[in-house]
Amino acid sequence: MGQSNVNLAALIGSRICHDLISPIGAINNGLELLGMSDDRESPEIDLITESVENASARIRFFRIAFGAPSNTLMGRSEVITILRDVTSGGRMTVAYGPMDDQPRWAVRLVFLAVLCLETSMPYGGRIEASCASGKWTITGHAPKTNADPALWAVLSGAEPDGLAPAHVQFALLPAVADDAKRPVTCDALENTLTIRF
Repeated sequence: MGQSNVNLAALIGSRICHDLISPIGAINNGLELLGMSDDRESPEIDLITESVENASARIRFFRIAFGAPSNTLMGRSEVITILRDVTSGGRMTVAYGPMDDQPRWAVRLVFLAVLCLETSMPYGGRIEASCASGKWTITGHAPKTNADPALWAVLSGAEPDGLAPAHVQFALLPAVADDAKRPVTCDALENTLTIRF
């Protein structure tokens, strides 16, 4: 994947997320107004509220993972909030280790790695992200993993062959990491999956 294609894909991702977050926010505001004007609890309103919150969380996550990178710093609380919201109610938890602010481009790599691990841990589990001396390690622990060898080969630099849209992160992570001069290495063991950059 050429660098101009990576940049174009990032701009497209940013544009889509930017255009979607406003109407979802408006829907959420409308639901809050409905809740204030009507004391009755409604399972329908609860379902819509939950769906809007989930969509908003995914868009905030995707905006970082697939959006344009930058050197802007992201605080720990912002990163943790996004990860908590995107995994809320699911079978996956993410423990984000760094205490200090991190550049947005690095958090983008972390989020792409989380997506790769999530795909390979279909029954859920725990993902841990740590950074020591500028080197990141993203590790997934699960009772059962399903690391497709072809996808994990793409992480290590193999050319993607017939990549499905749901697996675009496997091609994007090494391309974006290469732009940041950070080679990706990975290990897929029985119950532990690791991505380093």
